[in-house]
Amino acid sequence: MFKTIEDRSANTVEILVEGVAHRVPANISVAAAALLCGLGSVRETPVSGAGRLPYCMMGICFDCLMKINGQPNQRACQVMVAADMTVERQLGAAEFEDL
Repeated sequence: MFKTIEDRSANTVEILVEGVAHRVPANISVAAAALLCGLGSVRETPVSGAGRLPYCMMGICFDCLMKINGQPNQRACQVMVAADMTVERQLGAAEFEDL
């Protein structure tokens, strides 16, 4: 459904999305990478378990909450991908662990 515009000069990074390695453009958000990698949803709602995908892509709607590098409740549209980043779907409500 989503694909990047062909740019052979673009740098890429490898990230783990749901445990699977993907090579994505280095200058995109985690939300864009999740869409590019074909995830059917990035989170499930705490009440009904309904799947959600990024909607506004600018940090307003919170539909893109994901677990990024072990930290839940991250707005994936506001975080840029980085090499060796781990990205997981957020299933229901999540709380930060005490540091």
